[in-house]
Amino acid sequence: MKRVAFGIAAGLFGLALPACGDTAAQSAWTLGAGAETADEANWRAVDPANLIVFETTKGRILIEAFPGVAPKHYAQFTKIIKSGDLDGTTFHRVIDDFMAQGGDVWAKKGADPGWPGIPGEFTFRRDVAAMPLDAVIGPEDTGKNGYLKGFPMLTQPTFFAEMSADGLVSTSIPHCRGVLSTARTDDPNSGDTQFFLMREHSPHLDKQYTSWGRVIAGQDVVKALKKGEPGSGTVEDPDLLTSAKIAADLPEASRPKAWVLRTDTQAFAAELATKGEVDVCELPAIPAIVK
Repeated sequence: MKRVAFGIAAGLFGLALPACGDTAAQSAWTLGAGAETADEANWRAVDPANLIVFETTKGRILIEAFPGVAPKHYAQFTKIIKSGDLDGTTFHRVIDDFMAQGGDVWAKKGADPGWPGIPGEFTFRRDVAAMPLDAVIGPEDTGKNGYLKGFPMLTQPTFFAEMSADGLVSTSIPHCRGVLSTARTDDPNSGDTQFFLMREHSPHLDKQYTSWGRVIAGQDVVKALKKGEPGSGTVEDPDLLTSAKIAADLPEASRPKAWVLRTDTQAFAAELATKGEVDVCELPAIPAIVK
């Protein structure tokens, strides 16, 4: 079994810096601003089975997974987290304005950890009737960006469903700032235990790597992780992922509870319309409340 390293090809494209859209697109969301309590009309409770808790030497990172986007990756990483194999791994490759990579269980154990390669799930086939986007940027039938359950989405336009053999459209989570994705070799089916967290938007990774979650709290921690050498990103004396847990496995009294601003309301659609027809990754992250 080959050790997984983040694709060298990604570095050859250069680092993608944050897009500089118009001021409205870059401004924070008014809806939900300053909220300390979550009402069901405007906030969605995060399922604790999908809430990943990373404790690091720089602080806590909370990640919401989206199982339906990449079910094979969600299933394996859930098992890895529950096994404890991620505990004590390092953020061994960190590149500013790009990503922070961790989860090298092989390096931690000094041997093949035995986790199989996961088939690539770079996109998923979406039924636009059964799983419509909560909100679309631009016209409903031709828009290529939007939100689903607070996650940014990159998709074929809805009208493609009428022309596709299966009646579905290709959709994925783009590599916006804060997105969780999976490291691999040149083999598209080689992802196993290594992951990376986006420090900034990097569109050249879209549909090339399997993204399946997003940071809902602690993006400042992601940005604070020790950076590596220019170019390679290799970190000397790196920060640690001291503990990785699924919130549902923690005692209820000590379990973090999170709510995400709903993106399926008329109020959200109205505010989104004021942002203009921009790339979804140019917009601020959807707000969350954590208790």
